[in-house]
Amino acid sequence: MVGAKAVTGPNTSLRRTQRTGVSSVMVNPPFYQVSCCGSAPCTCCCHSRWPLVTESTCSRLIYILLHVGASAVCCLLLSRTVVERVWGKAHGIQMPSGLCAHLFGHSHCPVLSGSGAVYRVCAGTATFHLLQAVLLVQLHSPTSLRAQLHNSFWFLKLLFLLGLCAIAFCIPDEHLFPAWHYIGICGGFTFILLQLVLITAFAHSWNKNWQTGAAQDCRWFLAVLLATLGFYSIAGAATVLLFHHYTHPAGCLLNKMLLSLHLCFCGLLSFLSIAPCIRLKQPRSGLLQASIISCYIMYLTFSALSSRPPESVIFEGQNHTLCLPGLSKMESQTPYTSLAVLSAGIMYTCVLFACNEASYLAEVFGPLWIIKVYSYEFQKPSLCFCCPETVKPEEGQRGGATRPTDQETSPAPPVQAQHFSYSYSAFHFVFFLASLYVMVTLTNWFSYEGAELEKTFTKGSWATFWVKVASCWACVLLYLGLLLAPLCWSPTQDLQSPTFRRQCHRIILQDNKYS
Repeated sequence: MVGAKAVTGPNTSLRRTQRTGVSSVMVNPPFYQVSCCGSAPCTCCCHSRWPLVTESTCSRLIYILLHVGASAVCCLLLSRTVVERVWGKAHGIQMPSGLCAHLFGHSHCPVLSGSGAVYRVCAGTATFHLLQAVLLVQLHSPTSLRAQLHNSFWFLKLLFLLGLCAIAFCIPDEHLFPAWHYIGICGGFTFILLQLVLITAFAHSWNKNWQTGAAQDCRWFLAVLLATLGFYSIAGAATVLLFHHYTHPAGCLLNKMLLSLHLCFCGLLSFLSIAPCIRLKQPRSGLLQASIISCYIMYLTFSALSSRPPESVIFEGQNHTLCLPGLSKMESQTPYTSLAVLSAGIMYTCVLFACNEASYLAEVFGPLWIIKVYSYEFQKPSLCFCCPETVKPEEGQRGGATRPTDQETSPAPPVQAQHFSYSYSAFHFVFFLASLYVMVTLTNWFSYEGAELEKTFTKGSWATFWVKVASCWACVLLYLGLLLAPLCWSPTQDLQSPTFRRQCHRIILQDNKYS
């Protein structure tokens, strides 16, 4: 792909940086002390410390920090312990009576903590990203005014974000909760499906990438073998640990059935990945992608089991609480908070991965990236085991055809030939979905009344448990669809293949022989 040519002016210098075929524009203002509330891009804030940080990378980091900060505020407002120790109020933080009477005309004001506060902060964050996603649709030039709006005006955007959150706190509960709760549920499920598409595409692309090299060099075959054994070892170790910590001889029947079922799913997917009928349509299908999906299934199983409420049973004449790691023994213990922190950390890492990867794929493959990413064929292997760095643009696609190397010294290309490192609009839209997903996850999905941070990640809820179980089953169905879908139709190229023509010719000769 061809990036923007270097343009020099009296006040601003644009430098072209080529990295893996995608160009990123770096803007160096004449004074690094320029306030970030102006039109200077975000590199003005970090160029003096990290000169090689590009504009696109710096912008993503700042948006990630904003989202992490908003999620941290949600956790603090949802924590009963924090509210009691900092504000000394066991029933939540109340809005001042004078301000309440001025805004609402009565003394019944929204509580500034708990699930209501989480809904309001996430409403402001989601609206902030949704407005930018709409504004940045069909963006063609990284130097346009809309692109600079994405990469600049950070102080003003921070004030705008705080203003949206403040406005959300002025909305009464009876007007906010009914509608926003259903919007959050729909957005949360959409984000889960997006995550499943990304993880299956990740496994599919990694396998096709390294299988391409394995057919040419034995060293790539060794890499595929080691990676496959590594992922299956992780999945097997996770299964043993889950059976040890989340089951008990006296109970936990649901946990045992769920673990056994998901273990059978992993075996079925592994068998189908190397089945002859599958490999006939997908020659590069192998155990590497099945091992990655098996690990993800075990993670979703762990996340579901750690989210279910404990089970009480009568054992040896005494009432015992089982089915959680800290409660699996006969002694009276409390659940392990370290597991809750681990589960929350992995969940949020997956959220950030989905936000960045989806925006990158949307830029590389276009609006139909969800379909095109599965059909991409690697021409040569690379250590980048996920998706290609560049894709040759199709006719009519943004950016036009790639320019030959012998024309590198020709005049600067038009604005339409400039490309982005990721899709700005898709980036903000996925962050909009991620804000809704964080909101409903922290507030126990369907049972948001009385949600507390301590209960969400230690005691769990049945709503969260079944949502995560359904996510695991949806992942299995999606991967099965990828394996079995090519068997349901005959692509057009199969009709033109030599094998198909030979079979048709043989049938015609037989018909002529017996006619």
